[in-house]
This record gives sequence, structure tokens and C-alpha cells, in this order.
Amino acid sequence: MKLLLDEIARATARLADAGAASPRADAEELAAAVHGVKRSELHGVPDSAFDARFWEFVARREAGEPLQHITGRAFFRYLELKVGPGVFVPRPETEVMVGWALETLRDMDVRDPLVVDLGTGSAAIALSIALEAPRARVHAVEKDPKAFVHATRNIEELDERGRVRLHLDDFATALPELDGTVDLVVSNPPYIPMSEWEYVPRDVRDHDPADALWGGGDDGLDAIRVVERTARRLLRPGGYVAVEHSDLQGNGVYWIFAEENGWRDVRNRRDLTNRDRFVTARLATD
Repeated sequence: MKLLLDEIARATARLADAGAASPRADAEELAAAVHGVKRSELHGVPDSAFDARFWEFVARREAGEPLQHITGRAFFRYLELKVGPGVFVPRPETEVMVGWALETLRDMDVRDPLVVDLGTGSAAIALSIALEAPRARVHAVEKDPKAFVHATRNIEELDERGRVRLHLDDFATALPELDGTVDLVVSNPPYIPMSEWEYVPRDVRDHDPADALWGGGDDGLDAIRVVERTARRLLRPGGYVAVEHSDLQGNGVYWIFAEENGWRDVRNRRDLTNRDRFVTARLATD
């Protein structure tokens, strides 16, 4: 039972030569997807069961196609999500923001907290909150029809208790019926300036949907400005917002949540690499 492990080693070298950031992990994940096992079970695949489609998957990854598009799945906190062309692939750094959101919900003196996820994409944030804060009621908003299909499928498969409601809408105008009642708004909106196109990794700019990447405006923060206005409309007094941004935009996003607009306790928060990653704020109670 060495054939698959030997092929994974060869694939690792090929992916490293192609510039993959994590060639061994990619090779193992591709092998696991092809053979229908977990990565920890690869050593148990007999030589007779080796599937040559593995090398088709490796070639696609060499050409720059995202790993998650090839395997059709992405892992986020405790979830295995269905993803593919047309939906933004959730990133590990967003998990830190979700962790903050869950801690904030636990600290609230609210029996059934109401949460809104603006620009839900695959529904990674919405589903994680519904799973890990089981009394939360979550509304997920997505305006792109292709991403909406992925979110629908993930919610149907993973939201066993029916705590997530999905809305096909623009988050600038969505959910007026909830104005002034929401406990927490969370969002990972587009925020990359078009001027930074050449610095975005090839597999991201060529395969993630453009509407999930480019934030608008010279600074890329126009979509976050929309999140600020929508959060201000939706939140109850004392409610919280969390919005993700790039590691270079913390100062700009901080000032979007201005005190004169009713925001208090505005803070930059860092990811696991100790870089600014998301801003949180509380809507004033007076």
C-alpha cells in the first residue's frame, strides 16, 4: 500500500514547482477527494484502488484552478461546504471574525439573538453561527444568483434545525422589516481596490467571482461603507457589527464607523497572523 503515497510525493513536487503555497496539503486533499477518504486515511488506500483521475486533478491545480473548485468542498470551522465556480471560497482568516461574533452572542443577555450576515456567499458565516450559537436566528443575504445557489444547497444540507433564512437581495436595501431589531450584523464584503489587481493571487482573481473581490472606490471600501449604513439601519441600540477587511485597511475601516454616526467602542481586531483583519463596533444606546 505504497503506490498512492508515492504518487502524492510526486504530485507535491509538481505543485511546488508550479508555485502552490501548500503543495503537500493540496496533493493530499486532491488524493482524498478522488479516493473518497479523509486525509488521515490515505495510507490505507490499497494499491489496487489507485484512481488515475488523481493526476487530472493535479494538472488542474498546477494550472491555477483553486483546490476547492476541483474537490467541490471547502472546510470552515466545523463545516464542510459545497463550493465551486460562482461562489467565493471562504478563507481561514474569516473564522477568527466568526469566533468573535460567537463570543459576543454568548455575552449578550438575549434569549434568541437575531443575526444578519450580509453577502453570505457559500453561507459559511451564517451556518457557523447557527451551528455554534444554537438559539440564534440568522438571516443571510446574497445578491448574486450563482452564489445564492451554493448558499441554498449548503443551508439545505447543513441547517438541520432551520435556523438560517436565506434572502436573494442587495444588502444595501435588504430586510427593512428588521430595522432596529437586530442584535448582530456580520459581513465579509468585497474590499480589494482594482488598483491592486496585479497583486492578487492568480487563482483568486481568475476564479473567485469579481463581485466578491472588488470593493469599489479608489480605496476598495465602498462596499464596507454600504455595510456600515445597513448595519446602522438594522441594529437595535447596543447591537454590534463586525466587518472583515484586508490587513492594510484597518485604519480606513475604523474611521468609516464614525462616532457622529452613532458608533461606539470601535476596534480593530487581528487574525491569527497578528494582522488587522476586521473591525467591530457597537451602536450607541443614547
